[in-house]
Amino acid sequence: MGKYFGTDGIRGIVNETLYADLAFKVGQAAALVLSENKETSRPLFTIGKDTRISCDMLESAITAGLCSAGADVMHLGVVPTPAVAFITKDCGADAGIVISASHNPYEHNGIKIFNGQGFKLRDELEAKIEALIDSNEPLPTKRNGDIGKVINRGREYVDRYVEHVVSVSEGKIGKLKVMIDCSNGAASRTVNDIFGRFPLELELIKDHPDGCNINAGCGSTHIEGLGKMVVAGGFDLGLAFDGDADRCLAVDENGQLIDGDKIMAICGMDMLSKGKLRQNAIVATVMSNIGFHEFCDKNGIELKCADVGDRNVLEMMQLGGFCLGGEQSGHLIFLDDATTGDGQLAAVKFLEVVSRSGKKLSELANAIPTYPQILHNIPIVGGNEVKNKIMNNEQLLEKIALEQAALGKRGRILVRPSGTEALIRVMVEAMDNAEAERVVAVLTECIEKCSKSF
Repeated sequence: MGKYFGTDGIRGIVNETLYADLAFKVGQAAALVLSENKETSRPLFTIGKDTRISCDMLESAITAGLCSAGADVMHLGVVPTPAVAFITKDCGADAGIVISASHNPYEHNGIKIFNGQGFKLRDELEAKIEALIDSNEPLPTKRNGDIGKVINRGREYVDRYVEHVVSVSEGKIGKLKVMIDCSNGAASRTVNDIFGRFPLELELIKDHPDGCNINAGCGSTHIEGLGKMVVAGGFDLGLAFDGDADRCLAVDENGQLIDGDKIMAICGMDMLSKGKLRQNAIVATVMSNIGFHEFCDKNGIELKCADVGDRNVLEMMQLGGFCLGGEQSGHLIFLDDATTGDGQLAAVKFLEVVSRSGKKLSELANAIPTYPQILHNIPIVGGNEVKNKIMNNEQLLEKIALEQAALGKRGRILVRPSGTEALIRVMVEAMDNAEAERVVAVLTECIEKCSKSF
């Protein structure tokens, strides 16, 4: 990770660690780096945002930076992150920028950048942008008629994105009763246009953003409430997006969580049966449940595991020629249809499979075993430097090795620093929940002790 860019762009608390002047410099630097080989016309950037109160401020600052460096800007307004990726490629822009902190609380925000093909920037390009931001020399600006301008054609391209997402269903979604949690985020902008096109009995919740309620006790990171409402209302299933709608999780008719592993398993089996699962393989991450591995082995699917993070999943998919991948947390990539994780596109694909199966979602999901798995986040004060010191602490490494030896083949441990938040994440799988809880408690105590020494 760089000084500003983490595993998913730049993140921070607005006006505490993320300021408008940094956003301005990001705009300037991005315009210079991403238009280096452009000689015949001025560069074009798209900009989209989620529903956070700080998005307008940061959008204005980034736009000013881009225009000062001679780039034109197309504002897309509030749209899902994957819409920006799609539109950037569709309209022939040089790059796309998303202002969002995804699943984080509203006081956080972030800046993600896509290249002209709709993929997240390579590390070396992010490094070039960081170098310009930190340069002691003033960045070059344009004068007179060479200053960039704002282009107002965003609505047209958002409509094209909606048409694309609808089209991946192949028109085969039937009359399901579905509840959708929009997380008071970007999905609120497009969810009716997409899912209203199908013969669903549809009810939306958390679709009234006010700038401060994004992800607040709702969405894919707080799915318990959706589960209860699905059961109480007699729905066939529920879907939940996160703040920028690049994640999707589900609950079945009994309110039970259907995570990214199970969504990939269900969709992957369908793709395999139709000869559409390239290499007969799915790319998941090291966080994926052992039960997912067993299911894939049993059904002739090779399960590849990348490091945590959707960009790591995508990289493995591109290198290996795979078409389906994602994370347990709900980042789901259908690479034949999208260049990044797209919650709404994944939901359309999933609904089509469930509808065509004629089975209850619980019946489909119960075919995939799940071993007890506990995820625990430990807050860390002091930023990336402290997180890295803790991760390299000999006492912690010894404790992890000791506990893994005790679990043996009956479970596994994964301890890693978050790439987007001031957290260290602990994941433990075991044959029973009590054993997993014991190991989590031991490792949490060790990490907290280590953190106090820095």
